[in-house]
Amino acid sequence: MSLTREDVSYVADLARLEFSDAEVLSLAEDLGAVLDYAETLNKLDTSAVKPTEHVLPVQNVFREDEIKPGLSNEEALSNAPDSEAGCFKVPPVLE
Repeated sequence: MSLTREDVSYVADLARLEFSDAEVLSLAEDLGAVLDYAETLNKLDTSAVKPTEHVLPVQNVFREDEIKPGLSNEEALSNAPDSEAGCFKVPPVLE
């Protein structure tokens, strides 16, 4: 599929990009080659391939969730530079 200079310029305008005339010609050729390759891939028969098929077997590698005791509020705040009413106290970020 060949792209025209106008096609590339139109897409560049949508993306708010500016290209020289030489760059537009080069991009038209390069993008045309990418679209040609995509068209070649579209011609392949993939009817026997599952939509989620992988080359290697896929397995869940996550561990099971286990409830474990956490820090108490006092332990969590023990190294805090400043705390108030059981919460971390930080400097204001808005004036």
